[in-house]
Amino acid sequence: MLFVQAALNGDRKHPAVPRTASEIAADAKAAVAAGAHSVHIHAFNDKGEETLEGDACARVVRATRAACPGIPISLTTSATIVSDPAERLRIVSSWTELPDLVTANQGEQGIVALCELLLSRGVEIEAGLLSVDDARKFVAAPGHLRWRRVLIEPLDSEPEEAVRHASEMEAIVVAAGIKLEQVHHGYGIACWAVNQRAIERGHGIRTGLEDVDVFPDGRAAESNEELVSVAVSMINQSLSPRPVRPAPQSDR
Repeated sequence: MLFVQAALNGDRKHPAVPRTASEIAADAKAAVAAGAHSVHIHAFNDKGEETLEGDACARVVRATRAACPGIPISLTTSATIVSDPAERLRIVSSWTELPDLVTANQGEQGIVALCELLLSRGVEIEAGLLSVDDARKFVAAPGHLRWRRVLIEPLDSEPEEAVRHASEMEAIVVAAGIKLEQVHHGYGIACWAVNQRAIERGHGIRTGLEDVDVFPDGRAAESNEELVSVAVSMINQSLSPRPVRPAPQSDR
């Protein structure tokens, strides 16, 4: 079975997006039951705002770990939450309850120092590549071979463009001789096209309300659990053995 990660929340405006620690933990449990092997989450403060602050991150990590024992938990470190690199490094350095992994967008200022800090504390790195330029920065960065996996994450809203950029980013990573596990996803309806290409190439995929809130046919999704179920079905359909048709009999 190919790797499936569920990205549960982020800044998505959707009635099913979990924000409190208990909501996130329950949603993570449902996503894992549907077939997710890992969950990626954003913490929220008491005002309902995304945060990297240690107390909020600790609450959500503890709750999710209790609900999903043994399931790797990935936290965001996105600069969209804390834009100043020095302030972000200070906040993350104060974390007391550590996730198993973090996503680290390679195009952001200060990201290498942040990765080094977290690696020194035993936290694994999912290197986020949002563009072709990010891919070039990643392969040139020191220490990237110690990262856990590469996330290929084109931002394009059009499926064809997203697939093209995913292909270009993958090619840059492979040409550099980097053999880290890859997980691919897009955003909006384009997420499914990127997922399908990744499955066909043997890569892991990510889905969930942070990334997409519709099914491949455009129908609105109601939960992370549903999105994971569809992703798992895509994998099963793509990888299931195809029936062998008997050779046609010639007339004699």
